[in-house]
Amino acid sequence: MDLARNEISARLASPIVELRQYTLKPGRRETLIDLFDREFIESQEATGMTIIGQFRDLDRPDIFVWMRGFEDMTARKEALSAFYGGPVWAEHRDAANATMIDSDDVLLLKPAWPGAGFDVQRLRRPAPGKVENQSENNCLPGIIEIQIHHLRRGAEAGFANRFETEAVPLLAENGMRLLGAFISEHAENSFPHLPVRSGENVFLSVTGFDDEGARRRSQTALAALPSWQAFRDTTQADCTKPAETLRLTPTVRSLLR
Repeated sequence: MDLARNEISARLASPIVELRQYTLKPGRRETLIDLFDREFIESQEATGMTIIGQFRDLDRPDIFVWMRGFEDMTARKEALSAFYGGPVWAEHRDAANATMIDSDDVLLLKPAWPGAGFDVQRLRRPAPGKVENQSENNCLPGIIEIQIHHLRRGAEAGFANRFETEAVPLLAENGMRLLGAFISEHAENSFPHLPVRSGENVFLSVTGFDDEGARRRSQTALAALPSWQAFRDTTQADCTKPAETLRLTPTVRSLLR
């Protein structure tokens, strides 16, 4: 295990991030969450990656969302090769795959500007032995919202610059904690055994709220601002379709919350 590389990856907030959305068989999400939080966190991080967070989708009961990060694309190839060729995945892959319909909805991302990655340095998760028999009512408080903006090719940098300078101050003023912002990483998939949505051009924001009431209040206040509407009007030409919104709640062993 390369401890130094894993520590650097966490401190630098994962310069390469995967956002993974799994469609599961009806009623099997809790089975996968129990297995994931027990077996697939420390075993993946031992190879040099960072398991950033894993979540229940509040609006889609058969969707499991999670994120992992890497120091760079070479480290990604090495870490994924080690994990998927290793003993933990070999032991548990049949049980994990038995819960899934599709696991190929994956976006490969990088921070949208310096400092826009996740800051996980101070975050801690409970040890696996302290978490037993998770349920939908046994999760961390709070809401994580991911907004995925689909952009025309070449528009990511300009959209990110406007978001940083115009939108970020408005989010903060209205009680929205920006946890990270990302754009598509267009490097060749360094581990083709696992597909990614390589043709996508996206800007992605991740915000945190204490609860659903706080999320709604913040969004209502933001929508009423002329400056927010001006930002939306200015960036509309960059978008190829309406933004996707993922409304998530962390599992009890999620690092990001």
